[in-house]
Amino acid sequence: MPKEQKVLVIIGPTASGKSALAVELSKKLIGEVISADSRQVYTGLDIGTGKVTKKEMKGVRHHLLDVASAKKSFTANDFIRLGEKAIDDIARRGKLPIVCGGTGFYIDALLGQIELSDVEPNLALRKKLKNKKAEELLKMLQKRDKKRAAAMNESDRHNPVRLIRALEIASHKKTAPRPVAKRKYDALWIGIAPDAKTLRDKIHKRLLARMKTGMVKEAQKLHKAGLAWKRMEELGLEYRYLALYLQKKISKEEMLQQLEHRIWQYSKRQMTYWRRNKDIQWFKDAGEAFLTLVAK
Repeated sequence: MPKEQKVLVIIGPTASGKSALAVELSKKLIGEVISADSRQVYTGLDIGTGKVTKKEMKGVRHHLLDVASAKKSFTANDFIRLGEKAIDDIARRGKLPIVCGGTGFYIDALLGQIELSDVEPNLALRKKLKNKKAEELLKMLQKRDKKRAAAMNESDRHNPVRLIRALEIASHKKTAPRPVAKRKYDALWIGIAPDAKTLRDKIHKRLLARMKTGMVKEAQKLHKAGLAWKRMEELGLEYRYLALYLQKKISKEEMLQQLEHRIWQYSKRQMTYWRRNKDIQWFKDAGEAFLTLVAK
């Protein structure tokens, strides 16, 4: 029986320093990074998603960035297909695949921690739910399948299409706990978990830095290029609040206050999701993780 391909996985809440750690470990361990972020796959969503810049990459090759149009949905199945292809490509060239990101569902699906549902479309249910807002759909899902609702990433929690699909699966008469698939790779799981005060400070500073870098102009550019406000609001916290601000539905001050609060809430949901994985070795910061790993 062939040996499983080794994969290094770096996870943690938003703003914890995952991307920088992945770059430094790639240089030290001769690896390449596979981005596991449900929004960084989209072209043009750069500043708002905290997408690693060319300068920050330090010459390390990154995969699964800018592989889809923001006007179209990118699914977990798409991520698995491209992610497996990237792992094979990296390994074939004798390098270490390093999966790094905060979209837990995507990472678990790629590595075989969970198996995607094969429930057929329920056209009657879709017709019944099609006019409901994302907030209503999320509340329905939380009542019907709390675990599935908790596992959804922030973007999907505000995407009616994804929410209706989740309700469709949860409503299926054969619904059962999501089956655990046979693991696909020999994964070493590394988690970055700063203390609450440190993380809140990082989130605050990063948000202000993104504003200075041009996050508002980025959203304006996306809309001018044809990205509808409704679609922008589906693309996660930053773009939802930017869309509301640019439509003059909230002030700049309201946008920043509400956005920072929601990002903090999201980071706590990310940690709740990851704490279920007992294979993760946790570190308080990227520096501690780096020193421990390179010493092995």
